[in-house]
Amino acid sequence: MAFFESITLLLAGSFLGGFLGALSGLGGGIIIIPLLVLWMGVDIHYAIGASLIAVIATSTGSSAAYVKEGYSNIRVGMFLETATCAGALLGVAIGSYLPTRILMFVFALVLIYSSLMSLFKKITEQKAFPSSRQKTIFNLDGSYPVGDSYREYHVRNIPFGYAIMVCAGILSGGLGLGAGTLKVVALDQVMGLPFKVSTTTSNFMIGVTAATSAGLYLGLGYIDPFLTAPVVLGVVAGSVIGVRLLPWLPADVLRKLFALILLVIATQMIYKVFRTL
Repeated sequence: MAFFESITLLLAGSFLGGFLGALSGLGGGIIIIPLLVLWMGVDIHYAIGASLIAVIATSTGSSAAYVKEGYSNIRVGMFLETATCAGALLGVAIGSYLPTRILMFVFALVLIYSSLMSLFKKITEQKAFPSSRQKTIFNLDGSYPVGDSYREYHVRNIPFGYAIMVCAGILSGGLGLGAGTLKVVALDQVMGLPFKVSTTTSNFMIGVTAATSAGLYLGLGYIDPFLTAPVVLGVVAGSVIGVRLLPWLPADVLRKLFALILLVIATQMIYKVFRTL
């Protein structure tokens, strides 16, 4: 493939990944890694390295606005980052030495899971708990803006949520994903944070987790600047446009379309894995 054609494909595919990732909340790595591995023949370890840098870029840009608006719970995010970063270190240690076909198969399973979550997910505002019998010794409770006032909420099931975050970190480090789906499920369904707080706090956490993994991949030599630069540019541009267009686009239809795309990509990856056996 010619140089110009490669750059064009990288920019277009990364733009699509950032755009769909912003609309679905699953992150651009879900599209970027299959693009690089299946259609460009890039080794999956280098694809993971490029995806991690793209995750850092998108998370840094969007999370700053959410923190300023008062939605993200910084205390919860920083506390749980000790779990996700530990998991990311373990994920890198596992992922960097696993054969390519095993990583591709695991990634395909994650694609199928993310597709089902995207297909059947219902965005409903989580009710704030008026009181909590479980003492939050880490002072994780908070409030978020609702109109002209603030609504308080209480954090629950901290140990269970912490354990899930370790698993999310392993996925991030081993597969180059933000693992936002798993993080939102832990924050929203397990720990009882309101949905808006869960998604914005997860977005804040994703960049820190990816930075931990990316540093190790850089040390292992799996981050190629000529591959990573156009990926980051495309993802950032796509995510910015996706966030701005979200209020005017039929999100449910786009989410279902995105889920079908993930299923097709997962099928192709599984087929390639078994073809190489």
